[in-house]
Amino acid sequence: MTLVFAICIALFLAYANGANDNFKGVATLFGSGTTDYRRALLWGTVTTAAGSLMALLFAQGLLAAFSGKGLVPDEVTTMKSFQMAVVFAAAATVMLATRFGFPISTTHALTGALVGAGVLASSSGVNFARLGTSFFAPLLVSPLLAIILALVMYPLFHFARVRLKISRESCVCVGCEPASAVPAVVRPGEAVAMTAVQIVPTMTVGNQTSCQERYNGQLLGVNASTVLDGLHYLSGGIVSFARGLNDTPKIAAILLAGSAVSPTAAITGVALFMAVGGLLNARRTAETMAHRVTAMNAGQGFTANLVTGFLVIFASKLGLPVSTTHVSCGSLFGIGTVTRQARWQTIAGILTAWVTTLPVAALLGAVIFLLLRRMIG
Repeated sequence: MTLVFAICIALFLAYANGANDNFKGVATLFGSGTTDYRRALLWGTVTTAAGSLMALLFAQGLLAAFSGKGLVPDEVTTMKSFQMAVVFAAAATVMLATRFGFPISTTHALTGALVGAGVLASSSGVNFARLGTSFFAPLLVSPLLAIILALVMYPLFHFARVRLKISRESCVCVGCEPASAVPAVVRPGEAVAMTAVQIVPTMTVGNQTSCQERYNGQLLGVNASTVLDGLHYLSGGIVSFARGLNDTPKIAAILLAGSAVSPTAAITGVALFMAVGGLLNARRTAETMAHRVTAMNAGQGFTANLVTGFLVIFASKLGLPVSTTHVSCGSLFGIGTVTRQARWQTIAGILTAWVTTLPVAALLGAVIFLLLRRMIG
């Protein structure tokens, strides 16, 4: 019974991770109007699942046993009540953030839950020095790197677009609208019994809400918008693929801790529940990242995604402590800053969610650990 409960909790974490994270790689596709929500979600889900399943080829190298090694004593990490409390608290924290549309880091939620449960489970407490490198460093480094890179790259791309004579297109909407004609003066005590309705032609210049902004020009003999859209899709797919490859083994390792589940079954199960979580519960986080952080066109969205992809792929190679969540949001913060379209109230809300992830997860971890220790020891 305990084993079944542990497996269900781990799959709940996979579901929560998919709900909060699956759309992050493709948020700019939706936000820039390059595609609609459903197509962006499908592309993000497919490429994330591909990354998840790719972990099967590297199972032995990627599946490290789940523990709080370095944060709490090793003997604590073997306690079933501790393991389940950490996973359940992290999943609940991520789902709570998803409910309010805030993108947060699953890894940071796990770290917070480790701290909360670890304080009660261990007489020697938690290694707070290690906490600084595993939580606070990524929280500060990730968005700052993304913002700086976005501030540098967008002006360079804008300059290149101008030099290549690629211009933005505007549209003129021509149509007919009904117009009502009423008497110019209505005397006191009188009422208008009938109005004349006439159909008149109208013409308005389109904007981002009524027309999709496109780019007019050629790049290597191909329409500039076609090239940009293709590269934008590719960058979103790469970010989603990398996230699936990195996150799936972390959650799958939880299923492997002390259970009879095989690596193949663990990875497949996590991949499936991550996909389902994204398909069913990604909408609120998607709206926040796509529309509430900053307005963007296709070029700006592609730049943000390129920054995210670059940092996600290369930062870990250089040993820089970055978080995919904070990088993807930070790149949007940077684009919004350079274009002066950032919505600072939303950004402040996201930053608050990041800062409170650890204490909320820690509180839940402590409470759940106390309950589970009484139930299963």
